[in-house]
Amino acid sequence: MEQVTTLLRDKAWARWTVLILVASMMFFAYMFVDMLSPLASLLEKTRGWDQGVFGTYAAGEYLLNVFGFLIIAGIILDKMGVRFTGLLSASLMVLGAAIKYIGISDWFDANHIAWLNSWWTVMPGSAKMAMFGFMIFGCGCEMAGTTVSKILAKWFKGKEMALAMGIEMSIARLGVFAAMWLAPNFAIHFAAADGTQSVVAPLLFAACLLVIGLLNFTIFSVMDNQFDKQLAAIGNQTSSHDAEDEFHVADLKQIFSSKMFWIIALLCVLYYSAIFPFQRFATNFMEETLQISNAEAAGLFKWFPILAMVLTPFLGAFIDNKGKGATMMMVGAVIMIACHCTFAFVLPIYPNKILALCTILVLGVSFSLVPASMWPSVPKIIDEKVLGSAYCLIFWVQNIGLCLVPLLIGKLRVFTGGYFVPMLVFACFGVAALVLALLLKAEDRRKGYGLELPNKK
Repeated sequence: MEQVTTLLRDKAWARWTVLILVASMMFFAYMFVDMLSPLASLLEKTRGWDQGVFGTYAAGEYLLNVFGFLIIAGIILDKMGVRFTGLLSASLMVLGAAIKYIGISDWFDANHIAWLNSWWTVMPGSAKMAMFGFMIFGCGCEMAGTTVSKILAKWFKGKEMALAMGIEMSIARLGVFAAMWLAPNFAIHFAAADGTQSVVAPLLFAACLLVIGLLNFTIFSVMDNQFDKQLAAIGNQTSSHDAEDEFHVADLKQIFSSKMFWIIALLCVLYYSAIFPFQRFATNFMEETLQISNAEAAGLFKWFPILAMVLTPFLGAFIDNKGKGATMMMVGAVIMIACHCTFAFVLPIYPNKILALCTILVLGVSFSLVPASMWPSVPKIIDEKVLGSAYCLIFWVQNIGLCLVPLLIGKLRVFTGGYFVPMLVFACFGVAALVLALLLKAEDRRKGYGLELPNKK
């Protein structure tokens, strides 16, 4: 076996190339997720989707994950490795995107929709088909997210892990900005001869980018295979057949019996339930509250991920060198509460675009603080051989909230005729997340997991 002197991950160009390859895949995924979010009112006009239908469709992204797929995905990830799991997840995203595109297309709407309209009549046939594709895409997207987390933990172990995770999250969130910016412009540019804007063109563009993401992950797989060969050569990999280091399903008890795991998992679901479902309705909320056009509302909200995108790498570098991860989660929860209370109480009374934009930007600060500190904390409390399963279980708990909350918000929106109650619900999620962040810091102080300590050794 060849003598290994320098591991591939010890070469800066190699590990940062890995980051770019996997982060670009998540960028395309995040773009696809929100490509229809700024077009909710257009979908109502052209496809007959009201806000209740849109909320049900949005929940579809997480449905299969909630019913156990993510648990299976975690086992696949720890058993089969990041290459197999990543290629599978990227392929599922492409397949789901294709089905969703077909469901939204004018061709499908005109020729093959009658049988879908014959059952569950509250949901238009196009929404059912799009939801089915979104379910498959969601399986791939959430599996990809956990896979990328494990990839970065592997390639940046003992190095700039939090910084790398922060940059990856920033690049991914740029996809939200791109979706909010491009979707309305594509809809206008590819409008029909009668002036009807297109909901198909933005979705097709995002679906094509997912194919590029699959190709990028294929390139990463070649690099990771070489890295695994090096690890095997120095006897530091499961391929060296060390039975004690191999993953077994029974090892999952380490996760389920961890109090810290459940605190982080519940904090995650509460926090993200006030972020991602809000993104789905934010454009329509701005339209109605500020009395502006769909394109102008999307133009305001597209800035939401910008501060998060800029700040997250710096926060990651701070955690790598100084620590304070648990404290950052607390501060992020407080900021989120303040922002949603502003949306609920202040903006309807003072419907000012500058106030709306400032609140959106500040919410982006929260969206950098919590994830930048949360995800690098997981390897500190969970053994590496079950790390993939731990990430997937956290995503599973998160997906329960992300599946149910859009349904709840859509129904509340229809029932109350406004956004006051939904914004209060988001704020309450923030309060609960703050309580858990306080509990997390107290438990870390007692047990010494090192959440407040720097990552670099």
